[in-house]
Amino acid sequence: MSLAKPRLRFSSVMLALGLLFLYGPMLVLVVYSFNASQLVTVWAGFSTQWYGALFRDEQILSAIWMSLRIAFFSASMAVCLGTVAAFVMTRYGQFRGKTALSTMITAPLVMPEVITGLSLLLLFVQMAQITGWPADRGMATIWIAHTTFCSAYVAVVVAARLREIDRSIEEAAMDLGSPPMKTFFCVTLPVIAPALVAGWLLAFTLSLDDLVIASFVSGPGANTLPMVVFSSVRMGVSPKINALATLIILAVSLATLLAWYIMRRNEAKRQQVLKASG
Repeated sequence: MSLAKPRLRFSSVMLALGLLFLYGPMLVLVVYSFNASQLVTVWAGFSTQWYGALFRDEQILSAIWMSLRIAFFSASMAVCLGTVAAFVMTRYGQFRGKTALSTMITAPLVMPEVITGLSLLLLFVQMAQITGWPADRGMATIWIAHTTFCSAYVAVVVAARLREIDRSIEEAAMDLGSPPMKTFFCVTLPVIAPALVAGWLLAFTLSLDDLVIASFVSGPGANTLPMVVFSSVRMGVSPKINALATLIILAVSLATLLAWYIMRRNEAKRQQVLKASG
């Protein structure tokens, strides 16, 4: 008993230090987003002027809207392509080139983003010279690039879920006369739906956060939010960036809280069903 208390106290201290290390800088950023001074490191009083300045900055607002659109379309397409790739890796038997195909699908996971961005840039340049498209690099090229590397993450997530599925349920549905397509939509798809949602959210976050690849494949008229923030920081940190980061933290926190509430409510309903059936 005497050894348990020091161990518990040590664990609590290390947990507190870890949380402080992770969330302390974010807390400082939130506090300084209400700073009246133009210098981000000098406190000059409480003010919300930088939030107003943020909503009047058309460049940042345009970059946010473009990043959200690109992230949405990239995540949606990545789920479609990644799911197909996951089925090829897990459901098809051995065929010639399967190992090479699986390696190529998961290669973007370990490939440096600089290499990926440069190779896609050269691809778009050669395509423009041969076919005339794309004439200008912009939202479409960023969307294609983000879909390319996000599909690998979705494929890994969905493939892990497919390996855990009891295939006897699908076989029973087909034995009862269900066609393969109907079996997929009515049996397989509901089972892998959590993996699809997780893959979509992961792809959305990766696309929204990407800077390196977007810098290679974007043109002069297409700037995503990370590109605008990075260019602003290079010229000196603006208090508007603190306000923007605070709003992003607030949005993520609300989304996380909502997801936790939904999961807790579903778990409570499941426990009630189990008690009622028992």
